[in-house]
Amino acid sequence: MKGAFFLGNKSFEVRDMGDLGKNLKDNEVLVRNMAAGVCGTDVHIYLGEKGSADVNPPVVLGHEYSGIVEKTGKDVSNVKAGDHVTIDPNIYCGLCRPCRMGRKQNCENLFALGVNVNGGFAEYSVVPDTQCFRLNDDVSFDEGAMSEPLSCVIHGSDLLGLKAGESALVIGGGPIGLMMAELLKLQGAGTVIVSEPVKMRRDIAISLGIDYVIDPLSSDLLDELERITGRRGADRIAECVGSSSAAYDAIRSADLGATVLFFSVPKVDAKLELPLFDVYKKELKIVGSMINPDTFERAVNLINSKRISLLPLITHHFDICHVEDAIKAQMGSESLKVIVN
Repeated sequence: MKGAFFLGNKSFEVRDMGDLGKNLKDNEVLVRNMAAGVCGTDVHIYLGEKGSADVNPPVVLGHEYSGIVEKTGKDVSNVKAGDHVTIDPNIYCGLCRPCRMGRKQNCENLFALGVNVNGGFAEYSVVPDTQCFRLNDDVSFDEGAMSEPLSCVIHGSDLLGLKAGESALVIGGGPIGLMMAELLKLQGAGTVIVSEPVKMRRDIAISLGIDYVIDPLSSDLLDELERITGRRGADRIAECVGSSSAAYDAIRSADLGATVLFFSVPKVDAKLELPLFDVYKKELKIVGSMINPDTFERAVNLINSKRISLLPLITHHFDICHVEDAIKAQMGSESLKVIVN
């Protein structure tokens, strides 16, 4: 059983992990990993930047993944050997103040499979049974690996609070932005618009049935919004880039009474000069979004029911001997979602 261990300083090493199923605890599951997505958090970790939780190498990264149940501990009843599963990596203490106040996404002792302990960039992994969710047999493992980011998108869309018939603007046509756009369309947005400078990503957005795409480098965003909706703003705006410039575009694209969601993970020192009078006059609501509290089951339900299209978002595949190449590919504009199989 081998795994690609992150050693820090932008380096990986494939190591033998021994027989992970030899000493399973009663509530643990041995999973044969089949597909693991590369996340923006993995990129942050690779670059030595801060993500949602601290990383202490050596560790096997990969927190978006799916696989086949190989073996279970004696008290496991929710899955059995042979089941196809996807893994919710986020584990909460249940005891800190945020957990007890119903905000476990802000858990002060949060840790995650594939971040703090070994995860998906390996042939096998050991996970608590509580983190396993069953996939239908006709769902590909690549699709299953998208459950975690989709669950985060669902949490973000809940915070966005779209009402049927409202206009929605998604800034950024990466995998997260396109999932957000698909979900907002599914939720009944009157018009869904994606702003994205990369043509390949705009083309995929159109193929997914997104109503309009804008190239913000060739035209003014507000002029395009007025052309499409008749107003120089949108009702719900989701910023899915993680840069200060994208955040500024999100604020200036907000119509009267709009909600602006800052979804992506920015650099720790990123800042935004906020036009306070606009916030006041337009009565804007600005919200952030943190991981996926209680939305993983909903993501799996959407994937199992084929209600959302994920395979077009996957552009590159690597094996565990080339995890660094996979992360570098995820950093490039020529990719959308990169999968390690």
